[in-house]
Amino acid sequence: MSLNTGVHSIRHRSQVCAIVLFALLGLAGSARAQESGGREKIYVVTHVDVVPTEAAAGTKLLKQYVEESRKDKGAVRVEAYIQISRINHFSVVEVWENRQALDAHEAAPHTKKFREQIDPLLGSPYDERLHTIAE
Repeated sequence: MSLNTGVHSIRHRSQVCAIVLFALLGLAGSARAQESGGREKIYVVTHVDVVPTEAAAGTKLLKQYVEESRKDKGAVRVEAYIQISRINHFSVVEVWENRQALDAHEAAPHTKKFREQIDPLLGSPYDERLHTIAE
């Protein structure tokens, strides 16, 4: 390796390190911005287990619920996860700006419709748990 090539390689690595450092600093600032108002945010974790023969129907209903819930005022994040080892077991994770936003979501027609449609498919009780940030 020539001296010129080695210097170019060191410069390239330095540039890459600088880019990564600035990206990380940007993410850290973004994370702090997301934390503002964290005490008011409501975090909802719901476990939804449908009978095995209804896994496809449950998946479809949950996808619709997530899609519609993301449009609700005050929704910060709404996601549904499928358990890898049991495709009829789901977890729904939601973040709401505050309790009022969650209450409005709970009263929304699409939420009520989802609960009515998922209920006959359940293999265990609908398990919804509300959380706040532990500070």
